Amino acid sequence: MSNDKKNKARSTESFGKNDKDGFIHRSWMKSEGLPDHVFDGRPVIGICNTWSELTPCNSHLRDIAEYVKRGVWEAGGLPLEFPVMSTGEALMRPTAMLFRNLVSMDVEESIRGNPIDGVVLLGGCDKTTPAQLMGAASVDLPTMIISSGPMLNGKHCGADIGSGTDVWKFSEDVRAGKMSMEEFMNAEAGMSRSTGTCMTMGSASTFACVVEAMGLSMPFNGTAPGVDARRKTMSHLTGNRIVELVKEDQKLSSYLTREAMENGIRVLAAIGGSTNAVIHLQAIAGRMGVNLNLDDFDILTKDIPLLVDIQPSGKYLMEDFHYAGGVPAILKSLGHLLNSDIETVSGKTIGEIADMSEVYNDDVLGSLEKPVKKNAGIWVLKGNLAPRGAIIKPSAATEELLVHEAKAVVFQNIEDLKARLDSPELDVDQNSILVLKGCGPKGYPGMPEVGNMPIPQKLLEKGVRDMVRISDARMSGTAFGTVILHVSPEAESAGPLAFVEDGDVIRFDGPARSLDLLISEEEFERRAANWQGPETAPKYGRGYYKLYIDHVLQADEGADLDFLVGKSSSEVKRESH
Repeated sequence: MSNDKKNKARSTESFGKNDKDGFIHRSWMKSEGLPDHVFDGRPVIGICNTWSELTPCNSHLRDIAEYVKRGVWEAGGLPLEFPVMSTGEALMRPTAMLFRNLVSMDVEESIRGNPIDGVVLLGGCDKTTPAQLMGAASVDLPTMIISSGPMLNGKHCGADIGSGTDVWKFSEDVRAGKMSMEEFMNAEAGMSRSTGTCMTMGSASTFACVVEAMGLSMPFNGTAPGVDARRKTMSHLTGNRIVELVKEDQKLSSYLTREAMENGIRVLAAIGGSTNAVIHLQAIAGRMGVNLNLDDFDILTKDIPLLVDIQPSGKYLMEDFHYAGGVPAILKSLGHLLNSDIETVSGKTIGEIADMSEVYNDDVLGSLEKPVKKNAGIWVLKGNLAPRGAIIKPSAATEELLVHEAKAVVFQNIEDLKARLDSPELDVDQNSILVLKGCGPKGYPGMPEVGNMPIPQKLLEKGVRDMVRISDARMSGTAFGTVILHVSPEAESAGPLAFVEDGDVIRFDGPARSLDLLISEEEFERRAANWQGPETAPKYGRGYYKLYIDHVLQADEGADLDFLVGKSSSEVKRESH
């Protein structure tokens, strides 16, 4: 057991002492079969695993962890795997987003409180990777990420189908009478054919690609299928590399810089990524002390077209994207628009990774000269209806609706929407603007993925497939439509959205980045003065729900908890005994 003070690893504070405390720390670990020599001061690598059978996206991560361990052992480190809370997007109610910040607290304290020198984050489902990165950022040890990887392409009746995206389409077809319930149920078994995340450009695949673009993983982390042997190889190499990062004292803050986040945001636009990435990146920036605001997303993506023809903005799926060249090919296409000289955790710069890449299928991958679509990125809207901003993803919208003025059809909360949406008596036509309140961070609580409201049934039967929809909610990255999200401040906090009434005229001008309720200032003031608060919003008086509601920030600030912004370092001065 080494007492060498030179380049002493953080873990030696626990494992390197020749006293009672050292005895306790080593002795209990030896119950796992670890020999004396692994406590010789070598890097201890924590493997932070969100594996759970309740999170199908992450259900193979115990297997992946074994390959990370191989790489750590080979490089002369000691790998120790530990679990943290897992948030399964498909199952967790009322919404997985409610628990993102709780997972980040679990990750932060698990990393800080344990004798580890570096960490590999294993996650994939929509909120797990952002939560892990938030927690790791607040500790700032050497860190690498391995994502779950996407599922294999879905299959139904001889055609490819995509997670989420085709669910929304099939569901609307059933409601419109164009698809039988039997066929709908038959599609269910073919959609999710393997472990991994949604194989569309949903939130999980989006964030895995953004992580890669920010230089926090090995190349192809974002796109290699979850069941591909090359993801296991990547995991082994990550185990090798994290040991080197610890020896070089290259902390997460060495890589997760403003410049790296700019690259991530530009790639977000090019891949037609999920709007959820906006809220996650702002929260991560807040933990790192990086100055990143909502307007930056519009500014940084303004001139970047859609370069991947992938659902929900296009037709292909993540397997196709991977085989066509993956994120490295996008880095090459973006070229001068990126910060190419920044280092990545792989040891190569962004420019070097781009130079090694090729485009193998130009049906899947476009270029700046021949993009898939011109309108991409994230549009940040401002106006009297969204003083602090709202967002829309134009690549998934109907171009003819990107400038629209019409009367509002208002739903006070999600229960009101479900009760009245398909009523024959609903006063709505294809030009109406659907407005949903009470679904922001505090209002739901947790800001659920319900912003892509269903089209009223009587309009579906007439062939209507898109309408302008406005809410303080989020939507799944797999969803599509002319959907305005994250309206801030939210209705629950007396934002202007709370004062919208049936029949009010709303003007939305995407190219002008404006969103306005066309009533007078006097009428605004009258409604605000008379507002009594949400009528049926559930109230919570204890536990994490109360903590969240009392401290959550608004969407334009990343919806983190106010007391979690910033970092507390990795230092723990007091012993456990």
